[in-house]
Amino acid sequence: MSHDQAPYLELLARGAAAEAYDRPLLVARADGAAPEELAALEHAKQLALRVRAELEGRRRREAELSALFETAHDLAGLRDLDAVLRAIVQRARSLLGTEVAYLSLNDPAAGDTYMRVTEGSVSARFQQVRLGMGEGLGGLVAQTARPYVTDSYFDDARFEHTRTIDAAVRDEGLVAILGVPLMLGSQVIGVLFAADRRARVFEREQVALLASFAAHAAVAIDTANLLAETRSALADLERANAIIQDHSSVLERASDVHDRLTELVLRGGGVHDVAAALSEVLGGTVEFTESGPDTTRAGGHAARHGDDWVAAVSAGGEVFGALVLHGHPDLDPVDRRTLERAALVTSLLLLARRSAHDAEQRVRGELLDDLLDSPDRDPRMLRERAARLGADLDAPHVVLAARIDGPVGEAATRDASGTHTGPATGSDPSARETADRQRLWSAASHLAATRSGLAAARDGGTVLLLPLGPDDSPADLARQTARQLGSTLREMVTVGASSPVPSPAGDPTPVADAYAQARRCLDALRLLGRSGQGAAAQDLGFLGLLLADPGDIDGFVQRTIGEVVDYDRRRGTDLVGTLDAYFASGMSPARTKDDLHVHVNTVAQRLERIGRLLGPGWQSPARSLEIQLALRLHAMSSAVSS
Repeated sequence: MSHDQAPYLELLARGAAAEAYDRPLLVARADGAAPEELAALEHAKQLALRVRAELEGRRRREAELSALFETAHDLAGLRDLDAVLRAIVQRARSLLGTEVAYLSLNDPAAGDTYMRVTEGSVSARFQQVRLGMGEGLGGLVAQTARPYVTDSYFDDARFEHTRTIDAAVRDEGLVAILGVPLMLGSQVIGVLFAADRRARVFEREQVALLASFAAHAAVAIDTANLLAETRSALADLERANAIIQDHSSVLERASDVHDRLTELVLRGGGVHDVAAALSEVLGGTVEFTESGPDTTRAGGHAARHGDDWVAAVSAGGEVFGALVLHGHPDLDPVDRRTLERAALVTSLLLLARRSAHDAEQRVRGELLDDLLDSPDRDPRMLRERAARLGADLDAPHVVLAARIDGPVGEAATRDASGTHTGPATGSDPSARETADRQRLWSAASHLAATRSGLAAARDGGTVLLLPLGPDDSPADLARQTARQLGSTLREMVTVGASSPVPSPAGDPTPVADAYAQARRCLDALRLLGRSGQGAAAQDLGFLGLLLADPGDIDGFVQRTIGEVVDYDRRRGTDLVGTLDAYFASGMSPARTKDDLHVHVNTVAQRLERIGRLLGPGWQSPARSLEIQLALRLHAMSSAVSS
């Protein structure tokens, strides 16, 4: 640990505020420290702030998951509905960092909406307000059954303003408000809000998190209603004893599955664990599928599909897939709700998994960006960051540049830059390109993670840094990557590869040059009409020589006429001279024998030997052009060395 890093490690250890990280630099400047020391302190400060931000992000995600799991636990042991709703509102306010959070419920009997729970409110008028159906931001959420957010409530004309609502909001001092619906099936029963007394922007993850809390609140209300219905049925035991017993048995199964699902969530179970527990409880076969029957019209209810029952797995308006119950065509209402709630738990697990996955991929991308943009990073820090991701940056790696060039088999035209020009799809081209880049980054990140490599979005495409196996070549890696990404995305993905980088951690400087080389190779493939393929510079012959590192001239000569040069060196012959004279004479054996002053049969024998060394097709126009270029480069190299 260097002297420059010590104060920042201490700040990290005690969880100091971000402002405190400026103090060591200010003190050093005041003490007249040398510019080198100030620069080192500034570098250490930036690293410490980045680590602090990463730690804060992880703590925030852990807090969100913990709150969701605690809420699921509250639902499993539901006793007091008000206590559960208060806990949900409190957790939502805390995790979103808002000044106020509140929950309103519809009152069908009175035909209006009322405040059920508030947290952080200081206005009695606001806490007691009752609103007409369809009024205010909550009315817009209820009508559309979608989340809505306003940065400035009084300047927003998307919803109906009324004197009563505006007075209450003004009395509370609210400015920015986010509202998400509480859904029971397709019916909106209320709205969960998070608000600030200042302008702010709510991020997509915050909207999804509040929607998850709203789903929990709706389940709590539904469960409370179900318990109330059960108590009412028990009061009529003498008139409907058989029905009550059957209903009680179903409730026990529902309680059992809730306990199992809660246990699965708390011990970190997966989606297939949920399906297995549900199969046992419902007496059928349950599976999770990412591409099942369309359930978006079911409004959150389990829907019958042939002899199966299907419940959508979704959160925040995004559908992840469905739980499908096979072999159970007749399903009573309570078991349907059990299936629906299992789908809700599954969506929470998938959200948690995706959050963790996205965080890891962002970390992988940041490490690759540092290798490309900041080659002066401390090698020890690079190795430690790579080790946490399962990557060995001391081994040889290859840089690959990848780009989507259109759907497989699409008869579309492209301009010289590879931009898609047809056929028309009716969608915004820029939106399509943005979506394509995101899909490519996601697929490349997954591929890099499975190969212990790195991936990052860059320059309209994706860059990968993958380890080079002992039996692999850059060209092999490029072709494999193009094939795997193309198969995953069902698109033509073109991939250009660099020459090997011996040790990205030991010397990161060549990584940026390798990326530039890979991009040139990618551009060459597209110009040559080889979209959807993968290649390295060495695959492109003398064109590859222009794309590659100028220091690879010897490699080009060796690949092209190396067998002939080596033969001359071993046998003391001059097949290289014969080859040069043969091309100089216009590929005429008769003129070649005059230039060499040998018999024409000798020329024929030498050319036959050359053909065996170079392989068939060596006299074709393309091959002969490369061979002549290699002969010139070999002659120049020999002249310089002599």
